[in-house]
Amino acid sequence: MRSTDIPGIRSLPLFSDIGEDSFERLIRGAYVQNFPPHTELITEGESADFLHIVVSGTVELGSSWNERETCMALVEPHTTFILAATIRDRPYLMSARTISKARIIMIPSEDIRSVFENDSEFAKSIVEELAGCYRDAVKHAKNIKLRSSVERLANYLVRQASQSSEGDRISLDIEKKKLASFLGMTPENLSRAFTALRNHGVEVNGEQVRLNRPEDLTRFARPDPLIDG
Repeated sequence: MRSTDIPGIRSLPLFSDIGEDSFERLIRGAYVQNFPPHTELITEGESADFLHIVVSGTVELGSSWNERETCMALVEPHTTFILAATIRDRPYLMSARTISKARIIMIPSEDIRSVFENDSEFAKSIVEELAGCYRDAVKHAKNIKLRSSVERLANYLVRQASQSSEGDRISLDIEKKKLASFLGMTPENLSRAFTALRNHGVEVNGEQVRLNRPEDLTRFARPDPLIDG
């Protein structure tokens, strides 16, 4: 790890309050690496040897069973994966691969568990992180179970637009097949959902999406802080 990486890691919420000795122990065996798109980082069922933290880029968490695959979550900066497996010393329940070029911090799980046992401030930060992961999982489940496919897509576009520097223009950084899986639908249903949203000003050109009437789309989507916040 380069010395220039250390201040950025120290400022992350997970490490900002821990003692200096504990932090030194964690980064002693840590790595910071850049990965190209479509690189598999961890494999479902393998031992959780490292805790991963996304510094930049986007990582897909997915799972497979009986020749079927699904996208479970999209991880963006500055979020960990998969913390529960690291703390409990259990196999990963999901695989992870980069969607875009990504910069990842990797800290040995054994070091995480050791500092967790001995540093109360770090233990509090771990609980906060796990609580956030749990709440995100509940919100995702509510989104899938309570909304139609068109409503799920509408809310996804509203969220993306709120984070876009271009406002009403969105670039889909994830391929549509993966987006469909993340939103709990088939690629065919995603295509039909985009078609249905034309009535609310959504215009699609390849990977580029334009919201011609964003207020209309937001009224239709009805974002809810207990699902989307």
